[in-house]
Amino acid sequence: MSSSGPAPDGRSLPEVDFRIDDLDADEQLCDDFHRQVSVTQDMFVRLAEHHTADGVHSYHVLFDGSATWGIPGAPQVMAVVLRRDPENKSFSFEQVRLPLPAMAQSWLIHRGCPPGTLDLDPEAGPPAADEMTRALERRLAGSGDHYAMGYSYTRDDPDDMVTVVALRALDERTPTPFRVLVEEVDLDAWTHTLREGGFATKEEALRWCDDRIAGEAAPLPPVRPAATFAQPTGLPTAPAAHPPGRSR
Repeated sequence: MSSSGPAPDGRSLPEVDFRIDDLDADEQLCDDFHRQVSVTQDMFVRLAEHHTADGVHSYHVLFDGSATWGIPGAPQVMAVVLRRDPENKSFSFEQVRLPLPAMAQSWLIHRGCPPGTLDLDPEAGPPAADEMTRALERRLAGSGDHYAMGYSYTRDDPDDMVTVVALRALDERTPTPFRVLVEEVDLDAWTHTLREGGFATKEEALRWCDDRIAGEAAPLPPVRPAATFAQPTGLPTAPAAHPPGRSR
């Protein structure tokens, strides 16, 4: 599930409005948008959004509740950027599914969303439990291109709601070339935590992820001091829940 979902008191959250109802000049584009984005719109929870004053650009961070019935472990957060052309009654879009809301924020910032305009709706999901979580999410959402995502797994078991993400440094000189992010949701407290650990090899990072999903992980090893940690650009549009050759 990741750090998202309906309000804890059961209230209905605002529906997502992509503001493209009158932009239907390109039938193929409309079909693509429906197939890639809006086909599950009734299951979306709006985590954050920003619209430019001229109405041309919109940026959305969404939780897709339908993902729980899809590929096990698949990302449940979607980032969508829309560019409208009212004169020609058309639009263009990009979308990507990512495991963490902060990663979706960063992806959108790299595509023109002004930093500081995509704060997550505090009523859309469990808030951060502590300052460590908030600080890491700020760094993750900030600009940067030092790491690329190699693996993620999201489990929405109410008894252990967890997302693990493995990142690889693009600069081989980085002291800790592999990072693991772990988000855990406490449904009783209605909060979430995010932590990071550092690993010397890909195999160690992926083994820790597997162990955590199995409920057998050791404490995360510390991250060695390095340059600014930031979330990557160029993330895959649909990261595999399980890389080829890896078991669940």
